Amino acid sequence: MSGETDLARLLAEMNPILQEGEFVYCTVEGDAASWLALEPIGTFREAEGATLILERSRAEAAGLSYGPVLRLITLSVHSALEAVGLTAAVSAALTRERISANVVAAYYHDHVFVPTADAERAVEALRGLSGA
Repeated sequence: MSGETDLARLLAEMNPILQEGEFVYCTVEGDAASWLALEPIGTFREAEGATLILERSRAEAAGLSYGPVLRLITLSVHSALEAVGLTAAVSAALTRERISANVVAAYYHDHVFVPTADAERAVEALRGLSGA
């Protein structure tokens, strides 16, 4: 199944779900074996080091420094990786509310990390975008 590409359907069916827990972005050096034990929910390699998205408690237990504390909103619609406009629509809705967002696309869903203090407002803004 390749996922939905129609923007109108993606917005109508996105059903944003606020996940439990708090998450942080950290950067680490070294090979993957050295940090996979932290069980990151997301990773990205850059020239300067690897970025890990971790549960806050795991980062603290490992003694890693991190930036803002975030909550995770999952858009439960199965969005195609080649869909056009979903990230822009989500970003625009959150920008109107002055909420920063870090969007991560995975194979089945898009995931939006927002500051903890803004999480409930972000969910409401996204529900409004979907007409829910």
